[in-house]
Amino acid sequence: MVKLITLAFVLLSIVQPTLLAKGMAEAPDLPKVLIIGDSISIGYTAYVQKALEGKAVVKHHEGNAGPTIRAVANIEKWLGGTQWDVIHFNWGLWDMYGWQYAQEDRSPLMYEKRLEALVGRLQRTGAVLIWATTTPVCPVPEKTMRRRFKTEVKITSSVEKQYQDAALRVMKKHRIQVNDLHAIMAPKLKQYALGPDDVHFTKEGYKKLGQQVARSIEKNLVAEQKSPPKANTLAE
Repeated sequence: MVKLITLAFVLLSIVQPTLLAKGMAEAPDLPKVLIIGDSISIGYTAYVQKALEGKAVVKHHEGNAGPTIRAVANIEKWLGGTQWDVIHFNWGLWDMYGWQYAQEDRSPLMYEKRLEALVGRLQRTGAVLIWATTTPVCPVPEKTMRRRFKTEVKITSSVEKQYQDAALRVMKKHRIQVNDLHAIMAPKLKQYALGPDDVHFTKEGYKKLGQQVARSIEKNLVAEQKSPPKANTLAE
């Protein structure tokens, strides 16, 4: 069974990019949307794709965006050579919890500095940018840090706010739209979270997030259609 599951993931990693390229080739006139983020964004991307079917080609970059540390190293690969019309993006949970990056400098200050650099790079694509606020942290110590890394890590509301505020300062400075996913999920965390020690959500939780993300993106697709074509501003 394990071998079959592994084989399925390998086949998916081969087939998915091919299908995406085919989809873009068959719908060259549709706007192209890139979703950047961690496993939370991976969880809601399918719902966004379904909601925007026939309206836009929606792609999530390969893999998990992790912390801003990983993003700085991989942003060029994730952007690729496509001229994106809209980019919906987030980094946050990994910067707070760390996981395998726990020994790196992920302080709110460094988080803000790396976000500043990443936003600057994203702006050069010429795409409409939408920042998704980071979804809520666990109310109790997070299970992966506890089980895998043998460390009790509980992010307090005051620490969470430091990261949220750092991100919002960058977005305000650069006049980036904000899609407040945190505000949507925080009041319903008990309903949609997989558990009090888990940052992930149930199927219904991801569906709710996907609907909100799709609405945010679609609003910008309409605005894009009313604007004159823009030149490709991807960096050489």
